[in-house]
Amino acid sequence: MNALRLFNPSFANDLFDAFDRDLGIGSTSFTAPKVDVRETDKSYIMDMDLPGLTEKDVEISLKDRVLTISSVQEAEREEKKGKEDKEEFIIRERRSACFSRKFSLPEDIEADKVSAEFKNGVLTIDIPRRPEVQPRQIAIKSA
Repeated sequence: MNALRLFNPSFANDLFDAFDRDLGIGSTSFTAPKVDVRETDKSYIMDMDLPGLTEKDVEISLKDRVLTISSVQEAEREEKKGKEDKEEFIIRERRSACFSRKFSLPEDIEADKVSAEFKNGVLTIDIPRRPEVQPRQIAIKSA
């Protein structure tokens, strides 16, 4: 049975991320963007909303049928200004953000033909499928 699924959800960071957010620990925000997965006869198509990011902020890798999509976005460093331009943050929640999602892909994929496109904040990954091998009838010759 072919199925595209999350890679071992028991190792997902969601529990720890929620714990850190609730306690306000650290200055880094960990979020996992939502993914839509569609299946056609020829491919699996994944759409991931990544507002505010560009293709340079995202890394995609595929090894042993495990597709990993990740990003680390560091906060911009503040430049020191003159005394008259002194500025301090009252609240700063947009320091940095990162995420990593892993998907275990089915056996019928063509790993060397996977492609990705980033347009208007949406990452689309096309994962082609190998044509299904159809059973064939074998003629029996009489001796």
